[in-house]
Amino acid sequence: MTSTVSICTPIFHSSATNASDINPRLCLLVKTAKSPLSALNCKEIISHSPTSPLHVSAHKQSRFYKQSRFYTPFSPKAASSSPEYTEEPETKVKFQKSLSLPGCSLSLSLLGTGYREKVFAIIGVKVYAAGLYANGSIFNKLDAWKGLSAADVLQDSSLFDTIFWAPVEKSLHIILVRDVDGKTFWDALDEAVSPRINSPTPVDKHALSTFRSIFQGRALKKGTSIFLTWLDPTKMLVCVSSDGLPSSVDAAIESPNVTSALFDVFLGGNPVSPSLKASVANGLAMALI
Repeated sequence: MTSTVSICTPIFHSSATNASDINPRLCLLVKTAKSPLSALNCKEIISHSPTSPLHVSAHKQSRFYKQSRFYTPFSPKAASSSPEYTEEPETKVKFQKSLSLPGCSLSLSLLGTGYREKVFAIIGVKVYAAGLYANGSIFNKLDAWKGLSAADVLQDSSLFDTIFWAPVEKSLHIILVRDVDGKTFWDALDEAVSPRINSPTPVDKHALSTFRSIFQGRALKKGTSIFLTWLDPTKMLVCVSSDGLPSSVDAAIESPNVTSALFDVFLGGNPVSPSLKASVANGLAMALI
């Protein structure tokens, strides 16, 4: 019976003069008939001599992977994902790669994940993880951005505006990573939403009141899911579930100002979760190659 083992093979740098100049530069997977399955333990898939201009320190590599939210197939964090789920790396929360939600005509696909952190007495506390989903037809609206890097996508506000205003179903899935009082959750959200609505109309005020009523007097336990689903730019469904996917809708918000403000809270110029927006930008850049 064959099995797979990993080999890190040393390669001489062109300027190497002694054994200390040899660095493992390439990890290979080799099938063998005798060796048992070996755990992959390569610290670097590719590394270069410290004298090479392409040398990247372990610290910088770690920071790069953490910021990009993408991992090679050999990364330890990649193993935490499965064909059905993607793990948000900072909170370890798993998100389904595809969702079927109340009110949506088709299943929605995951574009990226991130987390929200609040600072209490100078200490950052993670409150929830979040994943953005969209109907796959959204990519038909984004041809103008094909070939852009993730960094360019991230900085292009017009792309995120296009995603919001496209008549395509989208949903933000929030999963709490600690117990939160409903009023506290709403107050934090309202603190971000209200400044984004100039001169709220009676329709806006009614929508905010409806939104608020969902959370007042409600204990939100760790693991609770909150879904904000935009059916179109003017209508958003709110679903709260303590045990996975929702089976019903808690409220419908019908105010273009409120629905757009909520989208801006997470994907606008000053998002409450920069990691979510960066992850979505990476996902879009990869899909728009």
